Amino acid sequence: MINNIDTIIFDLDGTLLDTLTDLMESVNYSLEKFGLPIQTKDDIRRNTGNGVEKLVELSVENGRKNPLFSDILTCFKEHYLIHCNDKTGPYPGICQMLERLKNDGYKMAVVSNKYMDATKELVSIHFGQWIDIAIGANEVYKKKPAKDTVVAAINELGSELNKSIYVGDSEVDIATARNTGIPCIAVSWGFRTHEEQVEAGATVFVENPEEIMSDMKNETT
Repeated sequence: MINNIDTIIFDLDGTLLDTLTDLMESVNYSLEKFGLPIQTKDDIRRNTGNGVEKLVELSVENGRKNPLFSDILTCFKEHYLIHCNDKTGPYPGICQMLERLKNDGYKMAVVSNKYMDATKELVSIHFGQWIDIAIGANEVYKKKPAKDTVVAAINELGSELNKSIYVGDSEVDIATARNTGIPCIAVSWGFRTHEEQVEAGATVFVENPEEIMSDMKNETT
């Protein structure tokens, strides 16, 4: 282990998985069904990070005030649960990194603002041999950037906050780590630019998954 750190909590979208195309296609399927303008991939990139309700709210004209909002949200969830893995896949080097971390004895979990069913489904499909615990948005815990889901994951792993580190790509992840009181590594390949991460308070960055181990060492010494 590196300096007593034995637990790594990962964000999912934009950190482990490139989910952007499937999110866009489910959003646009739902918008088109109700005769509303569709979104670009860059729109979806900017609007992702705070859960699917916020994603749909930001994608729908007039947001929650739109009388069709609830129907569009339901349509999105139904479509996305079926199609969430059509074009989604791990970023290059992610699986090799997870295998190495697992072999080195690290405890790992995924915490996402994606709703629970989709989170568990995608983690099971892509990372089930390395990660057993996946927590998505649910009615029990406050979602990120509140610390609740991260603390729950650490508890399920039988670990402690002072032995844990968080890896994510967005301002939500950076705030989540700060609210939880654990270090954060910001990845460069996700849904936010370096400038956006710096503005959100990130101080430790990696350009590829292979750097995560060395940056954990630098962060935790």
